[in-house]
Amino acid sequence: MTALERFSGLIKDRQHWVLIALLVVLHLTLLAGVGTVVGLMCWLVDVGLFMLWQPFIQTERRLDAGALLSILLLLAGGAWSFGWWLLILWVVLLASLLGGRVLLLGHRPTRIFYLLAFAYLLAVLLIWLVPRIVPGTASMGPAFDRPFAWAASLIFVVMLLMPRPRELHLPSGGMVDFFYSLFIFLLISVLVLGSLAFMLLQQSPYIEAVFKTLVSMAAMLLLMAWAWDPRPGFSGIGVFLSKYLLTIGLPFETWLQQLMDCAERESDPDRFIYASCKRMLGLPWVAGGAWSPASGGEAGSGSFGQESNIRHEFSNQPLVFTLYTRHKMSPALVWHFQMLVKLINEYYSAKQRARELQQMSYQRAVHETGARLTHDVKNLLQSLNNLCFMAQAPGDVDGERLNLLLQQQLPQITQRLQRALEKLQVPQPASGGVAGGGGFAGVGGLVFANVWWDALRQRYAHDNIVFDPVVFDKAACLPAALYDSVADNLLQNALFKQQHEGDLGVRVTIASDAAMLSVSDSGSAVREDVASDLLRSPVTSEHGLGIGLFHAARQAEGYGYTLRLVRNVAGQVCFELSRDGRATAEVDKSTI
Repeated sequence: MTALERFSGLIKDRQHWVLIALLVVLHLTLLAGVGTVVGLMCWLVDVGLFMLWQPFIQTERRLDAGALLSILLLLAGGAWSFGWWLLILWVVLLASLLGGRVLLLGHRPTRIFYLLAFAYLLAVLLIWLVPRIVPGTASMGPAFDRPFAWAASLIFVVMLLMPRPRELHLPSGGMVDFFYSLFIFLLISVLVLGSLAFMLLQQSPYIEAVFKTLVSMAAMLLLMAWAWDPRPGFSGIGVFLSKYLLTIGLPFETWLQQLMDCAERESDPDRFIYASCKRMLGLPWVAGGAWSPASGGEAGSGSFGQESNIRHEFSNQPLVFTLYTRHKMSPALVWHFQMLVKLINEYYSAKQRARELQQMSYQRAVHETGARLTHDVKNLLQSLNNLCFMAQAPGDVDGERLNLLLQQQLPQITQRLQRALEKLQVPQPASGGVAGGGGFAGVGGLVFANVWWDALRQRYAHDNIVFDPVVFDKAACLPAALYDSVADNLLQNALFKQQHEGDLGVRVTIASDAAMLSVSDSGSAVREDVASDLLRSPVTSEHGLGIGLFHAARQAEGYGYTLRLVRNVAGQVCFELSRDGRATAEVDKSTI
């Protein structure tokens, strides 16, 4: 460690001693006066002590030739203009720096230490220096100068006897709030100039002029404090100042409105981010920029404007932004742009999630359409298998009856296949007209209930299914597509259960007005874990996709019907399709 480093470390640990020495030498300068060589030499020593105490530059820093030349020129100019005005400016500078440090200290003894130093400088300014520049009051009087000189010495003694202050060191050498220092500098300047104004304009004595200036300043500060935050609830000066500091001269509200307009017009994330970043070129200090994904890669990257030598990078976001500016930005502006970049990233992430949800919705629609068609084709194959089985057993069915059955069933199967294929296209609203001719309407149309009921009984005539007799109303109609889908799904599930659980009864019931259709069986109940999600979401199935009843229930909702499991106990399992959602089927185990 060099001697310079040891000396700088010693000075840094004993800043309070340096400050006391600075004040003592200043006091000797005042006592010697401005017309003596001793006074000038004491002031030059005081400047040297200030350079050791100042909080701006580290004491161990080496000064180059240019810095040394600047210091020598300042000292030469100060020595040439050495006088009371120079000392007033010097004391005001010291007092403002001390005031800016006092307001940041929380340790009471340390604060009292600096307050004593500040009080001494203020007393020197008002009692010793200012009276000497006012014509006709060269001094407060010889009788008052001597007591003040001894009273100031007592302040130094008290500062020496106080505990060692707790210094807060920063990398720059100290801690000073420049805003508070500037504020105190202005207050002291107003105090001095206001006192002079009262003396010259109103011919007031010096003490009276100082008192009037202090009262006027107190009234103005009280008015400003009230206007800063009014109690009745009105917004004060503090709100406008905070708004100005946050915007930092940037039209933030206008740019935010433009960002929202881009978000509304552009749904694609890449086009949105390019349009919003291009709006930044309207700001005078922005030359261009670029963005890229935080994980790397070319996808989702781009640029706008032109590059410059000054760049600022904003990371820790889904997109890493690099902003090129024409001038170096202040820390406040960098923080401001950090907030704007975060807003762009939030909009970008939201639009990416919206696009992913749209793709998932599209995939879900494709999946549901394919699953629905799969179940329709499976039901059609089951009907064709029944016809083929009857055609291969001519001993049980005569030829005339077989031909009649084929003539009735094949057109129905053809129309059902046509409806299944047309589901791949855009769905059309159901038609309210009744089919004529063969009794079947177009896709989604209505059919007479008795015609549909006879066709259903013919399709399952050779299965162990009981169809309850019913006398339909003359005007009873039903949507053939919905009833075919629900009946085929329910009956196929019941027949599969019949194959695995032995001889159980399956019963189909329909209301006379065709507003209700129920399928019940006397087999085992549906498991609780399956029944909770049945008809509301796809369920696990060992012999299918597990979504047949789910799609049938969604299709029923589209037609204004409700499909639900109305009974689920062993021996009494009943599904019901009803127009108004009310359970109208009464199942008796003895009748199954």
